[in-house]
Amino acid sequence: MSHIVIVGAGQAGSSLAAKLRDDGFDGDITLIGDETAPPYQRPPLSKDYLLGKMPRDRLFLRADSFYTDRRIVLRTGTPVTRIDPAARTLTFGDEVLSYDQLALTTGSVPRRLPAAIGGDLAGLFTVRTLADIDALEPQVRPGRRVLIIGGGYIGLEAAAVAAKQGLEVTLVELADRILQRVAAPETSDFFRALHSAHGVDIREGVGLSRLIGDGQVAQAELSDGTTLDIDFAIVGAGILPDTALAETAGIACDNGIATDTHGRTSAEGIWAAGDCASFPHGSARLRLESVPNAIDMAECVALNMLGGDREYVPEPWFWSDQYDVKLQIAGLNTGYDRVVIREGEGSRSHWYYAGDRLLAVDAMNDPRAFMVAKRLLAAGKSPDAAAVADASIDLKTLMR
Repeated sequence: MSHIVIVGAGQAGSSLAAKLRDDGFDGDITLIGDETAPPYQRPPLSKDYLLGKMPRDRLFLRADSFYTDRRIVLRTGTPVTRIDPAARTLTFGDEVLSYDQLALTTGSVPRRLPAAIGGDLAGLFTVRTLADIDALEPQVRPGRRVLIIGGGYIGLEAAAVAAKQGLEVTLVELADRILQRVAAPETSDFFRALHSAHGVDIREGVGLSRLIGDGQVAQAELSDGTTLDIDFAIVGAGILPDTALAETAGIACDNGIATDTHGRTSAEGIWAAGDCASFPHGSARLRLESVPNAIDMAECVALNMLGGDREYVPEPWFWSDQYDVKLQIAGLNTGYDRVVIREGEGSRSHWYYAGDRLLAVDAMNDPRAFMVAKRLLAAGKSPDAAAVADASIDLKTLMR
């Protein structure tokens, strides 16, 4: 009987295993994760879970019975240490497991600070895993002083939670502005004003020189020469694809585990999906860090592992929750040359264009703009920019 092994028990791995069964695979499935918890949602970790609004068991993607009923063997708490593509085996713990096909859904890992600048001090946290948040939660108390390193969405979401809990929050971003890598200046301006209104001290063009403390973080020395007294720090400087296992096995990597349009890697019988995988997109390679991509790519790979012939065509969308603002993003803004702003009552959206072609939309508390933008992008339509900017024009008419 055929055996499919999935390494990485996150959103992509869980989705891939479920899709294999849904599509009729009757062989053995083993899903391996290095964390002790079963597959769980990551987005709520740094929001509702950290705030105590979501109990632990609601994080889990599926009940334990799901894996039993679907005959999916879930192995948690032991990392895979070696893959032998020629022998079609992998090693985890003291076991060597054979596979017929292997899927790598290893996800991503947070960027960490080097020990030379205080990266090994106690009181320094990341916000990627359930264990990270469980360790961080006791620190998030009113009146405490936190430094957040990084002004991307991870850092800003952490800042929002800390500010809502009554902490004194300083955020540093080495680039000229927050969200510089992922958003237009207009979106940066919106979120800078939002955080400032909630008392967050945002310092742009300022980096961290080093953390100071006798075993425990006590101060932060910044690149502009200032020193802050802090109780703890959060590194929110982005994530990296987890390619270590693939690289050791000799599998080609290029901004992630390199796959073809169907999800195949350079090693026979080995596939990849989710945050860890990069795939051809136009004349370049693309890697998407999002729950929708993890699910959609994993399900496409599952179909192809069973003999299908489907190219993965992403429909990128993302979201971020900060205070009472829900940001929803449709499309990819790479290559934009102008931004059209649409104002609403308590809402706002930024429409990215390259010439006359719509590329993406950032919608702040504007689910209608987000849904219309998704449909326009899927249909390859680009509405007139002047019509987009005119709030008196119903967005639905842009679909015609």
